[in-house]
Amino acid sequence: MSEQPFPPASPPLQLLAVANAWRAQVVMTHDDFLVAYKPPGMSFHREGSDPGMLDALREEGHQTLHAVHRLDRITSGLVLVARHGDAARELGQLFESRRISKCYLAISDRKPTKKQGLISGGMAPARNGSWRLTREPTLRAVTRFHSTALEGGKRMFALYPHTGRTHQLRVAMKSIGAPILGDERYGGSPADRGYLHAYALRLPWQGGELSLALPPAAGEFFLQPAFNEQLAVLNEAGLWGSSGT
Repeated sequence: MSEQPFPPASPPLQLLAVANAWRAQVVMTHDDFLVAYKPPGMSFHREGSDPGMLDALREEGHQTLHAVHRLDRITSGLVLVARHGDAARELGQLFESRRISKCYLAISDRKPTKKQGLISGGMAPARNGSWRLTREPTLRAVTRFHSTALEGGKRMFALYPHTGRTHQLRVAMKSIGAPILGDERYGGSPADRGYLHAYALRLPWQGGELSLALPPAAGEFFLQPAFNEQLAVLNEAGLWGSSGT
């Protein structure tokens, strides 16, 4: 497993913004793909009569869309959506080969068993569609993380998944005794939303490299000054440092 698949020098982080924190929308258009924002509480695909994120984007006039990765319902943030088949295949290969680096942000109101490091183990199904971390090699999930204290007994976590298993980050946080705030499925305290956000992506494309970031815009604790101060520190320190994938 490669710790750092990119050269040390990386392009400046492009900070994107949303117009409405509770609506799915395109935040950047490329000839080959869309960079879209998924709000918390929205499914990625349609569930029964409830439209999903892709439905919302099609209503904006983006008809030819190819999903190459997805986010859980509770998770907000950046999603890449291919605009044609060739781009879908290439992006799919980049995700599969772990050449797309990802950074997620989370908040917990519990003290973790360790403040930074690696969370690794196998993923196994549990009850009612949940998952659990095991010591078995099957469906191995690896996440690197570091955290910092916020006000009121809360902590901010920067999470760098090396793999892309279902519920991987939510299970990882539970395994260190710090379930995500608002993620009641995995033991998190009740809150106005699940505090997990897909913050940044870095990917090679057409001989170059893109580094994209979209700060969280929904949730009272994501919007507090102390959180944004720590996020600024993370960016200034180098988002894709040794803790990144």
